[in-house]
Amino acid sequence: MPPMRQAARQHALSPRSFDELLGGGGGLATVDALRVSERSWRLLVVRALLDSAVSAPTGPLPSLADGWRLLSRARATAEPAVERLLAYPTVGVWAAHTLRRLRGAAAEDDAPLWADTGHLHAIAASAAILAGLEFRTEIPVRHGWAVLPALGAMRVTGSAQWTVAEVVASAEGVRIAGRPLTEPDWHALSELCADGCTLLLDDTDTYRDLRKPAPPQPFARAADWQRLFGEAWEILRGTDTEEARALAGGLVSLVPRPRAERFRPHSASSGDAFGAALASLPDDGEQLASTLVHEFQHNKLSAFMHLFTLYGDSVDNDDSDDSDDSDDSDDNDGLYYAPWRDDPRPLGGLLQGVYAFFGVTGFWRRRGHALGQFEFALWRAQTAYALRAVGRSDRLTEPGRRLVAELSRRLEPWLEEPVDARAHAAAELAVADHRATWRAYHLRPDPQEVRALAAAWADGGPLRSPAGDGTLTPGTPARGFDTRAVLLRWSLADPAAFDGLRSDPGGMVGGARPEDIALVTGRTAEASSVCRARIGRGGGDPETWVGLGLAARAEGDPAGDGLLAHPHWAMALHTALRGQADPLRLGRALAG
Repeated sequence: MPPMRQAARQHALSPRSFDELLGGGGGLATVDALRVSERSWRLLVVRALLDSAVSAPTGPLPSLADGWRLLSRARATAEPAVERLLAYPTVGVWAAHTLRRLRGAAAEDDAPLWADTGHLHAIAASAAILAGLEFRTEIPVRHGWAVLPALGAMRVTGSAQWTVAEVVASAEGVRIAGRPLTEPDWHALSELCADGCTLLLDDTDTYRDLRKPAPPQPFARAADWQRLFGEAWEILRGTDTEEARALAGGLVSLVPRPRAERFRPHSASSGDAFGAALASLPDDGEQLASTLVHEFQHNKLSAFMHLFTLYGDSVDNDDSDDSDDSDDSDDNDGLYYAPWRDDPRPLGGLLQGVYAFFGVTGFWRRRGHALGQFEFALWRAQTAYALRAVGRSDRLTEPGRRLVAELSRRLEPWLEEPVDARAHAAAELAVADHRATWRAYHLRPDPQEVRALAAAWADGGPLRSPAGDGTLTPGTPARGFDTRAVLLRWSLADPAAFDGLRSDPGGMVGGARPEDIALVTGRTAEASSVCRARIGRGGGDPETWVGLGLAARAEGDPAGDGLLAHPHWAMALHTALRGQADPLRLGRALAG
């Protein structure tokens, strides 16, 4: 299977594009350069896949050489169309996933290997259809679906879970398993169209989930997506026309997912799938606009990292320094606090996060309403915090250090911009809540130190400062760390609906409790009373201890600072003292 020959050349970014990407931006010319480099990256992965699959079983499908010949023939006839297909995001996911399977590095997959390697025939069939060729081939059928990338999928009846379907293109049209594409069981991809931007709404491709194969789920709400996309595009064009043009030049497809809980959208992207964004059905066009900015930032940085190494292996597996706030950003096997996640993240994940949320911060900075002010205040603080943690790492390369420095330089003046007082206070509460809850779940004090401190306390002595912060041991959260932040969003964006949450907060916001409502509405004495009572009954989970700390801080009690800075120590000491220590007194001692 000889490669599609093209003169070898090195990819290079212009100084302007390089500087744009270091600063979290990138105009249309820069995005075009990334797209060209990703094309080469994609072909290298496909080439490696084909080399690794030489001896792999083909099952009931034709040889991979046959599929490559059809693909080459289509490209010779309609090169631009086939190049667009090869650049289609799911082709990258397929190639990377299948190569990992061939090399024994993929997660368990119940599909026979030939169903993955044989997807080349489906790509070739799509290419030949786009080129207008007459041909006959066979493609994999998974769970009753035959998929043609970037075109759609046909429901194929039959009992076999893994089988094949014949695809025939002739003067009479295209048939899959003997049936024309005009039948109801053919589900063509929809287009989301706005003035200056078109995305494919991909709900059928086997590899659209970005991580592992999944059966098609034709989505019945394309009209809703079109309406929301139209609103989102108008917002994007209205906030920054050049950024909108760049996004339109880079994004190719949107993978729809069902609606998530309000103010808790789900989205994802992948370094294997430049041009794709996966997103749950948003609350409104503004949320979708923010999501597209977020995921396109990931797209850009992933492509940038295919050209430049931003970080390497740690010399001594210790990225900390002596700064005051280094302890919860220090690593344990390379894990860090990420202010937008509930779980500890490796350095690469944290770097991706700061890049994405730098873009999100810039988006919300231009939205002047109460919710926009809250999001801007929240994400500028959290992004700055994470940038400081990344900047302390000895694993950053020279380009990595330049990127962190440039993002920090651009973000710094935003930290001083005035924000509505109510939104600012809400953001401060959300920041403190997330950081403290993360520490309570994922940091474990040294047991010997806990016993020593508890013994001194029981003997009536003062509580000295704990030696060290303990070990990072990922825990299992009982609810999202954003629960109180979601309630704050309800209160700022929809006060009338928020009033309806008061009697049953958990019915609308997963994991929410009555004391959370009290906290976000300023009834701190009530929240404190509930939290102390629960701790006294032995039900003091991390959320309760942090809630008590938030209430105490709001009331000016120094216990709040102690409980929020050291919730894991307060919990461990309270347990060691068999619940006999006053939680607020413990907090005051820890604050000292």
